[in-house]
Amino acid sequence: MARITIYILVAIYMLHLSPISFAKGTYLEPEKFLQRVFDGNPPEPKKLWIKKDLKAEIKNILGHDLKMLRLRYWDDNTKRAWILEEIGRDKPITVGLVTADGKILDVKVLIFRESRGWEVKYPFFTDQFKDATLVTGNNLDRKIDGISGATLSVNALTKLGRLALFLHKHVDNKK
Repeated sequence: MARITIYILVAIYMLHLSPISFAKGTYLEPEKFLQRVFDGNPPEPKKLWIKKDLKAEIKNILGHDLKMLRLRYWDDNTKRAWILEEIGRDKPITVGLVTADGKILDVKVLIFRESRGWEVKYPFFTDQFKDATLVTGNNLDRKIDGISGATLSVNALTKLGRLALFLHKHVDNKK
């Protein structure tokens, strides 16, 4: 009887330490992301005001209105860093994206709040975005392979990749 009790306790302990329990959390603080992107010296943030001309295209990319009046981004004249959020299934996923010359240089999941879909944080997934550009209709120039069981998280990161590139292009056009 004691042996069965021990097995049950070990099983409960192992279930508690399952990958799902590690899914939620902060993988990389936004400030540390910026430090890494800009080699320890991030520039002051700039503001992009979300005016009427941007709202319609952002809604087209995300599938909903962006409930912000302005977005912050960081630009050192060689690359831009964007910290954006999109709902996965129920909760926002915070993602850091780096763009330059109309391409995505890097994608990092910073904060993940969902109970599933966390596999999108791994390089085997995020590396698919490297060197992606926009084509007609503000779509990515490539298909992003999904992850079984993480479809909504995959969709959220794909939308954010499209949005970061669109915003990058918009800032370039304003110069």
